[in-house]
Amino acid sequence: MPDHPPSYDLLIVGGGINGAAIARDASGRGLSVLLCERDDIAAHTSSASTKLIHGGLRYLEQFQFALVGKSLAERKLLLRMAPHIIWPLRFVLPHQPHLRPAWMIRLGLFLYDRLGGRRARGLPGSRSINLRKHVAGRPLREAFSRGFVYSDAWVQDARLSVLNAMDAAERGATVLTHTACVSATREDGRWLAGLRSEDGVVRQVQARILVNATGPWATRFLEQNGLPHAYRLRLIKGSHVVVPRLFEHDHAYIFQQPDRRIVFAIPFEHDFTLIGTTDVEYRGDPAAARIDGDEIAYLCQAVSHYFRQPVQAQDVVWSYSGVRPLFDDGSERASEITRDYLLAFDHGGAPLLNVLGGKLTTARRLAEEAVDILAPHLGTARPAWTGTAPLPGGDFPDGDFGAFYEDFSLRRPWLADPLALRLCRNYGSRALRIVDGAWSMDGLGKRFGSDLYAAEADYLVDAEWARSADDILWRRTKLGLRIDAAGREQLQEYVTQRLSRSPRNVVRET
Repeated sequence: MPDHPPSYDLLIVGGGINGAAIARDASGRGLSVLLCERDDIAAHTSSASTKLIHGGLRYLEQFQFALVGKSLAERKLLLRMAPHIIWPLRFVLPHQPHLRPAWMIRLGLFLYDRLGGRRARGLPGSRSINLRKHVAGRPLREAFSRGFVYSDAWVQDARLSVLNAMDAAERGATVLTHTACVSATREDGRWLAGLRSEDGVVRQVQARILVNATGPWATRFLEQNGLPHAYRLRLIKGSHVVVPRLFEHDHAYIFQQPDRRIVFAIPFEHDFTLIGTTDVEYRGDPAAARIDGDEIAYLCQAVSHYFRQPVQAQDVVWSYSGVRPLFDDGSERASEITRDYLLAFDHGGAPLLNVLGGKLTTARRLAEEAVDILAPHLGTARPAWTGTAPLPGGDFPDGDFGAFYEDFSLRRPWLADPLALRLCRNYGSRALRIVDGAWSMDGLGKRFGSDLYAAEADYLVDAEWARSADDILWRRTKLGLRIDAAGREQLQEYVTQRLSRSPRNVVRET
């Protein structure tokens, strides 16, 4: 008799933040889950954000109060769940009366504070400031004398997706990276799917429910598999640039633009400033999205209007672009399209859930709502749980990152402070697994450049699905900003050798 394909409750296609968060929630409710991603976890849109956990202050102007309130409630939860990769950040808004009057900004910030909860964890309220006296006014042109400051949060975006996938795997999910779903058909009330791994071999799996979490490829995935739909997505390219540090303090800026958009300038990796984003209609392959000259010029001009030190194209040391799949709500301007999501459930024959739209901040709630929809069809009554459970590495007593970092560093005086801080920020309590057994820097193994050592690379390959130097340098960390071509080449050789000794991506019987 022929072998039966492995069978799962859920097959989730797409390893961005939404797919990873759904896999985490479903696994924690006792469901058998297979998550497949054709590239790396968070290889595309989910690692190309402005890296903020926020309610979206500008959405108040569009009267999207429900979305802002939902996002700010999630901000509060996420700060507790992952205090190592998510932390508070203060934003400075220089005032330009001809763009928005002061009363409008004060009203918006008042609503933002109230919607976010007056006692949001570690987030002081908004207030007006004198830019002639405040530290944030020093890098700005003299024309700006008045401003406002408010709170939101920073996130290491790709790591948020990876940690969701890790938690899913630790709760029993099978996570396959570099594995494309090349076919999906309904057969006898179930899904039969073909998964193609890097070696080109296609393996069959079965699932009771299929979740289409392919982001900007969501409608294309349906069409390629002959699945009818009436969904409309607007693909919007957002691009960012990174330049050498433009200011010394730890606040970020939100700059109003004449076209009524906003551009952020954010402290980034200690020595740099992150500037973004653009909103450009996009019709190509989302995997091929790249910044163009007009976008670079727009971002440089946007911040140069505010800073004393002009920013020019030649200052850019790195750029990245991502394509956001926004649910088409009929808005004429790309910047006004809703960032909310739609969960479209088709239960004709084998059930299919299509995930359309969304953003980093609301991914946990999206996942909870998705599994709530699916649970009755899978016979599980386990309640939602992710709102109170820390992500891997975030299990500090009282969520106190500072106390954990201080203890971690004091116990290892041989570990340079910048490296100790980076390890704690990236991995939280899981950093202990990287330095376990080391009593000096020599114990961390080969150095590839900057402060990247073999012990960290080993952890990323073994525990976080890193398969290439780029996975490590641009998604698991941002050390690509500091490691040269020779170091990258040595790292790639090392990763390849380690993978040859411990192959991953096996579809298991369940």
